[in-house]
Amino acid sequence: MMPIKVFLADDHAVVRDGLHALLEAESDIMVVGTAPDGRQAVHQVETLCPDIVVMDIAMPRLNGIEATGQINETCPATKVIILSMHSSREHVSRALRAGAKGYLLKESAGKEVARAVRTVHGGSRYLSRRIADMVIDDYVEQHQTETPLELLQQLSSREREIFQLVVEGESSSEIAKVLYLSPKTVQTYRSRLMQKLGIKNLPDLVKFAVRHGVTTLDA
Repeated sequence: MMPIKVFLADDHAVVRDGLHALLEAESDIMVVGTAPDGRQAVHQVETLCPDIVVMDIAMPRLNGIEATGQINETCPATKVIILSMHSSREHVSRALRAGAKGYLLKESAGKEVARAVRTVHGGSRYLSRRIADMVIDDYVEQHQTETPLELLQQLSSREREIFQLVVEGESSSEIAKVLYLSPKTVQTYRSRLMQKLGIKNLPDLVKFAVRHGVTTLDA
């Protein structure tokens, strides 16, 4: 039987190394690559086409939620499991909407990571118990007002990419180089996304980004 090919994406080397050792100890799992940020993860996964990506959310340059969405587009056969310290409703909802097939909390990971890898590889979803309870609660509740999650969904994928880079302190010219756009186009995207979010200045944009899981600014 062919081993399950797994790719690891986390901005902390200690976490990547620990997961690597944990999964390599399993006879039916093989780690084929690692990345310290979401942008590198997307590029490497496109080349390696692993069966499973175990992805953190809080990563620089491109967060794990946006990276998950891009991986689903470029490598639809690859399935993403989120492994994060964040357990808020917003993080979970955004991750699942982006196409994640599993969501684990780092605090209770351990052997559960290998179990999640096998479950998702087998075609089922895998959610930590607390996450599963939250998803069920949210399904029961009816949201009557527009939430920050719904505001973020109004942004295009490109706008969300630029959003993260802007709040991480990248200039329009720097963002233009990363995304192969002109600085003027980046400025247009920046103005448009701020208008959609109803935010008029950079400090408020940064607060919104941190509050709603676009970035942590702690990398």
